[in-house]
Amino acid sequence: MKLSDLREWKDSVAKYFDLTDFLIPQSDAETAIREGVSFRGTNILVLIVAIFIASLGLNTNSTAVIIGAMLISPLMGPIIGIGLAVGVHDFDLMKRSFRNLLMATIFSVATSCIYFLISPVNEGHSELLARTSPTIYDVFIGFFGGAAGILAIGSRVKGNVIPGVAIATALMPPLCTVGYGLATFQMNYFFGALYLFFINSVFIACATTVGVKLMNYKIKDFSNPQRAKRVRNTVYTIALLTMIPACYLTYRMYEQSTFLTNCNRFVYQQFNFEGTQVLHSNAVINGHEKMLTVSLVGKIIPQDSLVLALTDRLPEYHLGGTRLRIIQGDNPDSGFDATQATSTMLRDMYQVTQNTINSQRETIDSLKALNAVTAGNDTIAGRIAPEIKILFPEVRDIAITRAIVSNIETHCLDTLNVALVNYNRPMGQLESKKFKEYLEARLEKKDITIVEANIR
Repeated sequence: MKLSDLREWKDSVAKYFDLTDFLIPQSDAETAIREGVSFRGTNILVLIVAIFIASLGLNTNSTAVIIGAMLISPLMGPIIGIGLAVGVHDFDLMKRSFRNLLMATIFSVATSCIYFLISPVNEGHSELLARTSPTIYDVFIGFFGGAAGILAIGSRVKGNVIPGVAIATALMPPLCTVGYGLATFQMNYFFGALYLFFINSVFIACATTVGVKLMNYKIKDFSNPQRAKRVRNTVYTIALLTMIPACYLTYRMYEQSTFLTNCNRFVYQQFNFEGTQVLHSNAVINGHEKMLTVSLVGKIIPQDSLVLALTDRLPEYHLGGTRLRIIQGDNPDSGFDATQATSTMLRDMYQVTQNTINSQRETIDSLKALNAVTAGNDTIAGRIAPEIKILFPEVRDIAITRAIVSNIETHCLDTLNVALVNYNRPMGQLESKKFKEYLEARLEKKDITIVEANIR
């Protein structure tokens, strides 16, 4: 490909990402953002109403109601204002945005806390629980949601981006969950949801700052570059520190998911017993302790059989150290802890059985080797007979065998390799010596004794 063609192709691709004809003036975009930063009058009332609606949605586990509350909420205004302020070095806007975001957060948490204090239903549903375990994916959602938001604000064509961003970044439900945790004194809800809201806020603001830079917005304050650099470094540090717990929680989520997958595969492949079925299985990680509980229904299987079949197979599924509990029938007291069996009589019985099997296997291997040697001796004469017929025509019949010789005085045993030979005619001394050397070389045996025999 020619250099001119490559440049032309690059220019044609770059046209798809050219924002020049699609952006509104910086002043118009800033005006829209600055208006959203303010939380007075109707804005604060709309926020309180939206919090009540979101709390009702979480209380009743209604996704549609929660989505409606997110569309109503004006909560993204001060967050995007912070990102704009960092990007254009408008420190007055930054202070105002921080102050308004703090006030909006306090009003939101207080409203949801009051709601859950007076609500007759205080049970945590799935939509509520989902707001207490943030991961690295929430970081990405916040960042890309903020990027879409600033592009939509700065674009001439708004479309459905702003409502979509409000739904995707989900700022309202975490605040409602914070209020729920405060009202019910459940700190895991409180801190988990507060951390999720913090993640969303930080990375929406970071994405806004990046978007402002990409859209080439002009800087407002050139007088204090050192202060601007210090603010940027602070923002980057906060963003990095925010990601660290999310990365750890993501790792824990991956560990839990992998453990659950391995347990399901173990149960599916190993619990195949005739007349017995798996009723239920439950895999749990509690700190460093891992437990797999399997409930069986149908024919009762002897516990020692379960130990022999399953205990040592856990490492094959990367489940080493997992505590296996098996419950048979409808009696929970019949549960069996396979890990604890290692120090019981059943474990000892299993060890004795394994030792017996190993000893028998060694005996079988030894007998097989001896049988192979005997079979070789029985057939070797037939294999070398065609050679002997040509080299030593005096020989008519030959048999190769091995004998055990016992010394009468010392009672020592020795092995004697014997060749029983029947001749057509007598063989001379020189020919006999050559014949013996041939047999020793051909049979790879030393000191073969040749015995003349009348073989019929």
